[in-house]
Amino acid sequence: MTARIWRGVVRREDAEEYATYIGDTGFDAYGATPGNRGALMLRRDDGERTEFLTFSLWESLDAIRAFAGDDIETAVYYPEDDRYLIERDSTVKHYEVVDSAGMG
Repeated sequence: MTARIWRGVVRREDAEEYATYIGDTGFDAYGATPGNRGALMLRRDDGERTEFLTFSLWESLDAIRAFAGDDIETAVYYPEDDRYLIERDSTVKHYEVVDSAGMG
């Protein structure tokens, strides 16, 4: 199993709306992709900014390709992301899952 991690930052006043937007776009797309094993959205408020991390789990690199396209290192963005994001990573990181204590 592989974990895929993305990071972005929004203005704090946009955080609630952006969290909903991530759920309606990226998380819906994760769930619709065969081989997705679930995802977490992490949020950290820091002054006037809010940082988001998405942490998704995938059965294989082929499953990630079905979601992200052939270049799995490139982050996937949606039409309204430009409206919200004040900082974003253009790439994602992938990690091999070696243990999953307490995750069922």
